[in-house]
Amino acid sequence: MPDFRVIEKADLDSILPLLQLINPTTELSVLAERLEAMKSTDYQCLGVFDGERLIGVCGFWMLIKIYVGKHIEPDNVVIHPDYRGQGIGEQMIAWIFDYGRQHGCIASELNVYVQNSPGIKFWMNQGYKILGFHMQKHLSPPSDTPPETTQGHC
Repeated sequence: MPDFRVIEKADLDSILPLLQLINPTTELSVLAERLEAMKSTDYQCLGVFDGERLIGVCGFWMLIKIYVGKHIEPDNVVIHPDYRGQGIGEQMIAWIFDYGRQHGCIASELNVYVQNSPGIKFWMNQGYKILGFHMQKHLSPPSDTPPETTQGHC
């Protein structure tokens, strides 16, 4: 039976090999840099262990948004390929739901890539419904030239 527990912030680097499985085109150094920045936020990560071996992770945040209230948001869910198909994902999400309820969450939301058909099926089997589109725009870095100033009023 796997052991489920929150990974201490000091030990979060242990999740990098699993994160690389679902982010194969992102350099490990970039993942490590982003994870380091996340350590100073409210980010938490559920670890699933087989003995001392980390076999699954599910990052999560607890947020409050106007339209839904306090909710828990799973993020970067991955099970090591050797352990897939054993119901561990479902157990992880049940743990996340319970943890959220214990901390006053009234809902759970997440993002899943539209091309990830197995992921969409998994999440729908966990009771999630598609409500809308997650949209993104990459911003170019700020230029070294300050914007022109205008005289008078806008």
